Amino acid sequence: MAVLPPRENVQSYPRPPALEPVPQGIRVLLGGVLVAETSRALRALETHHAPTYYLPREDIHATLRPAQGTSFCEWKGVARYFDVISGGKTALRATWAYDRPTARFAALAGYVAFYAGLMDEAWVGDLRVIPQPGDFYGGWVTPNLDGQIKGALGTRHW
Repeated sequence: MAVLPPRENVQSYPRPPALEPVPQGIRVLLGGVLVAETSRALRALETHHAPTYYLPREDIHATLRPAQGTSFCEWKGVARYFDVISGGKTALRATWAYDRPTARFAALAGYVAFYAGLMDEAWVGDLRVIPQPGDFYGGWVTPNLDGQIKGALGTRHW
């Protein structure tokens, strides 16, 4: 049986977000293949969001192909996107990275985040991740989270 991390309420996460190391191992699978595994992940915690997990690029075993488009985060800067190719599958715009993050989030340089909903599986330690609701945010929901998580219809801009 999986050991749950401590209870956390997403409404008590800070704004602006905080960045912290992740004590659990992280795994991501696509096409039946382990595409990423690390014990060096970071997570961003922001009010009403499930944590977003960032993995060191050198711990990613899949091909990351640059995808079109960018987005802007008021806290982290400009993100660019990648398709993930592994195990005969391609997940379009399934990851993003901040090549030149803001000073506050400088530690994210060289790290990549995965949309859990575009992967076959994502894990935090022994806990299988549920993707954050909606198609905009990339947080990973685990059973220890309480509070209303942003992303579902009608919650995008609050």
